[in-house]
Amino acid sequence: MQVSSLNEVKIYSLSCGKSLPEWLSDRKKRALQKKDVDIRRRIELIQDFEMPTVCTTIKVSKDGQYILATGTYKPRVRCYDTYQLSLKFERCLDSEVVTFEILSDDYSKIVFLHNDRYIEFHSQSGFYYKTRIPKFGRDFSYHYPSCDLYFVGASSEVYRLNLEQGRYLNPLQTDAAENNVCDINSVHGLFATGTVEGRVECWDPRTRNRVGLLDCALSSVTADSEINCLPTISALKFNGALTMAVGTSTGQGKIFTSLEPEHDLNDVCLYPNSGMLLTANETPKMGIYYIPVLGPAPRWCSFLDNLTEELEENPESTVYDDYKFVTKKDLENLGLTHLIGSPFLRAYMHGFFMDIRLYHKVKLMVNPFAYEEYRKDKIRQKIEETRAQRVQLKKLPKVNKELALKLIEEEEEKQKSTWKKKVKNLPNILTDDRFKVMFENPDFQVDEESEEFRLLNPLVSKISEKRKKKLRLLQQQELHEKEEEEELEGKPSDAESSESSDDEKDWVEEVRKQRRLIQQEEKVKRQERLKEDQQTVLTPQFYEIKAGEEFRSFKDSATKQKLMNKTLEDRLKIEAKNGTLSVSDTTVGSKQLTFTLKRSEQQKKQQEAEKLHRQERKKLRRSAGHLKSRHRRGRPFH
Repeated sequence: MQVSSLNEVKIYSLSCGKSLPEWLSDRKKRALQKKDVDIRRRIELIQDFEMPTVCTTIKVSKDGQYILATGTYKPRVRCYDTYQLSLKFERCLDSEVVTFEILSDDYSKIVFLHNDRYIEFHSQSGFYYKTRIPKFGRDFSYHYPSCDLYFVGASSEVYRLNLEQGRYLNPLQTDAAENNVCDINSVHGLFATGTVEGRVECWDPRTRNRVGLLDCALSSVTADSEINCLPTISALKFNGALTMAVGTSTGQGKIFTSLEPEHDLNDVCLYPNSGMLLTANETPKMGIYYIPVLGPAPRWCSFLDNLTEELEENPESTVYDDYKFVTKKDLENLGLTHLIGSPFLRAYMHGFFMDIRLYHKVKLMVNPFAYEEYRKDKIRQKIEETRAQRVQLKKLPKVNKELALKLIEEEEEKQKSTWKKKVKNLPNILTDDRFKVMFENPDFQVDEESEEFRLLNPLVSKISEKRKKKLRLLQQQELHEKEEEEELEGKPSDAESSESSDDEKDWVEEVRKQRRLIQQEEKVKRQERLKEDQQTVLTPQFYEIKAGEEFRSFKDSATKQKLMNKTLEDRLKIEAKNGTLSVSDTTVGSKQLTFTLKRSEQQKKQQEAEKLHRQERKKLRRSAGHLKSRHRRGRPFH
């Protein structure tokens, strides 16, 4: 028996462990129990509770005495008696079973739905009758007051088979393309079917009319849910007169607890009025789980309650307490990649389980200063706990602090305005991962002194002064870590509100002002550049002339002068041939840079070869002008 816990819900797996053969002696069994822990913890509730290969479906009779399960290969059904804790009988079938239903209190009346569209009836003695439905079936339910079987499947119709008359009745026409599951309420007899479109249709068997429609797919999808397809109805079950549980293919719903068996699940059955779960798995062995929170143990295995109470009084380690889950990256950091495939690592999902003692030992060898780091973390946690009682300051990023402060102020204003009127909730740049680099990488720092920023943001100068003062205040608070709460800025005065009404005039004046400032700055730069040129002319400079380079500078100046005297077309051809770099100004004030690569010798040779080839083809080409059409207008061509 293994114990696991999820969401503080204990789950006892009663079917884990190896099964011992019956021909072993008691002495050998005791010896095996001493060696193997799994055999020691094994609890065999029902003898031979397994299938030859795979179990597909499992159900419990109404009286709770019999457990019936179907499986392959070969297709068969097995019946287990819980009073005797052993196999009662086994029957082989012609084809695999999709699902089945126990019509009587015991196993005397059973109906099987096969995957080849056949419906097979069994009595206490064995096979009784077989018939076929028009479409492939997926589920069916039995209506006891009218003795009708309702079949749903790969069709929009619900087929009705009356067992009293022995014939098919008119089907129910649904609005769905296909139906997956169905169920009948035992209190008032309401019939419900789950469709592939994610809807639940409810029908009244007395009037054969639809009385209700529930769109579960639309209500299950929320803003936080992540789905890739339309949720279809995969499970449906009534509980009492007014409660119904609906399961979707995408798994919407609040998780109470979960099971993680080693193999895939085909079917799950809850033993009536208890906390025992029976599962049909993709393995020969069928699963038995006991969850005390759901209910007590069944009468035929009531000793499980005493056993679980003893385990809770003397708590033992759970399944995963002795193991550490590590990924492949963790193994690379520890230098244990050579253990993959060995008994020290057990593969599980996207990682491995390893012994916790081995993990701590290797980690201590790799990082001998782990205790010092642990001590520093503890001290840091205590400091943060003491700081939590202080005034919480606004933490600004390292890059673009003014922009971050502006966004924080806008977010506060938006939150204030939501109390008065509804404001469209737009995403914030600070919390968006797409713009995270903008506040981390110094290359994205906004240069407010550039010409482009000043022309595109003319009103930023007035607001930026206030924001800079506030930024300096926040920086002082972060440095000194004051414990007193800083007063936030109040509402704008009437003078400021009156100035905001003349935004258009202020904007025009500010643009003109910025342009005048830029022109003055450019004039000052030109004057400084002129002074530097004059100084460079007056001061003598000496250069070392190497052999063969005496007249290079004169040659370069002469070529530049010739180039300037040529036309624009010739200059463009020369620049395209040599490969040059050109810089030009745009209307906004930014710079536009164009660079043309120089052609290599191989490209030049290839172009010359192509040119010669075209000339040769032109000489060899024969003209087709001497061929004239014999077709004349208005007469057929012969």
